[in-house]
Amino acid sequence: MAESNCGGSAIAVIGAGVVGCAVAWTLARAGQRVVLLDRADPATAGASFGNVGHIATEQVQPLPSPQLLLTFWRELFALGGPLDIPRHRLTALAPWFGRFALAALRQRQNARYFSPLVRGAADALARLLEEVGRRDLLRRNGHYSLWLGQDGVARAALERRQAMAWNVAASPAPPDLLRAAATAAAGSHSTRARPRGANRSHTGPAAGLWYPDSAHVLDPALVAQALASGAVRAGAMLKRSNVRQLAAAGDDIEVFTDTGSLTVKTAVICCGVWSAPYMESFGLRAPLEAERGYHVELPGHAPLVDAPIVYADHSVAVTPMAARLRASSYLEFAGLGTPPDPRKPARLRATLRELGYQCDPDGPSWMGPRPTLPDYLPAIGRVPGPLNLFYAFGHQHMGLTLSAVTAELVAELVTARPLRFDISAFDLRRFGAARRR
Repeated sequence: MAESNCGGSAIAVIGAGVVGCAVAWTLARAGQRVVLLDRADPATAGASFGNVGHIATEQVQPLPSPQLLLTFWRELFALGGPLDIPRHRLTALAPWFGRFALAALRQRQNARYFSPLVRGAADALARLLEEVGRRDLLRRNGHYSLWLGQDGVARAALERRQAMAWNVAASPAPPDLLRAAATAAAGSHSTRARPRGANRSHTGPAAGLWYPDSAHVLDPALVAQALASGAVRAGAMLKRSNVRQLAAAGDDIEVFTDTGSLTVKTAVICCGVWSAPYMESFGLRAPLEAERGYHVELPGHAPLVDAPIVYADHSVAVTPMAARLRASSYLEFAGLGTPPDPRKPARLRATLRELGYQCDPDGPSWMGPRPTLPDYLPAIGRVPGPLNLFYAFGHQHMGLTLSAVTAELVAELVTARPLRFDISAFDLRRFGAARRR
């Protein structure tokens, strides 16, 4: 993909994760001159490469909730759960978790803005993949949540009632899948030597739900790369450069990179967890945390069903992908630059064996940072002032899910068309002004 000189009428999309690639395609398809910039190839430098591929249309409520405030301690890594908050980061994280607690008290209000984006997310992604000729990457078979513990039936019934309260379709999982999951777990021999915390519940009668409106992709990185390639075919330019700074140049925006600078009329910041410094330069605060997740893969392993399975009482999601299964877990707040924790993929592998999967004790794993704001709402909007400077990041676990919807909203913002949804709750000014450097 060759580089060329960009004139001042071009739109710079900064960040080639799945959101940035979707934005680049949507703008290029509409006839805009686009340059997509990233320090790495599309979907290779952040969370877009390694997520579990679930299009989570059932997650219509942001994560912070009053119930979670009371019960989060049960999810701690030390007790076998997915949540790891290192002690040495407690002081630094205190303001962030304070905002999380405030957001928990506003969950219902925040869901009014969040749920419209989520409900149509699979349809929006299907449209974009159809447009770039890669509809084959999306499977619309729903997903399953399973419980194998003694209280599984009660927990499944409670989750179904909660789903129905939010008009989310959920029905009992088919008995043959429940039998297969229970049989696989019962036949596992790994429980004899599992590490502490590998499973927090006793295997019991299986219970489960089917969410028919969710979906999954066969490879998250290929989705982003297909969108980027589509944008290039539509006339966009892909430029591999590290963007160091943005600055006003009259009514234009000058983009400084490690290979030079370019001047554009419009810029869209889609840099995931690395977005905050760009916002600070224009007076906006983005209190992003790198909520890190891990995955391992099982090459050639047959799935129980052609859909993601969330083992709810084990905090593990398993998704069938191209020629492999991918399993993911953990919410780790260790900081962006901290090395991966080898205990987590080891525990994940032990849990998979306990669930009946053929998973070697050792092998490669992946860790990536989810860009998470404390209210678990994305940042989508325009920087105040005369510049045509926009932003779209902070999608936490929902970046793939919301990529197409976000791209459509950004295109409407950039071209000053009416917005299909009220996005006022996603404006970064909700976090106050940044300190000018």
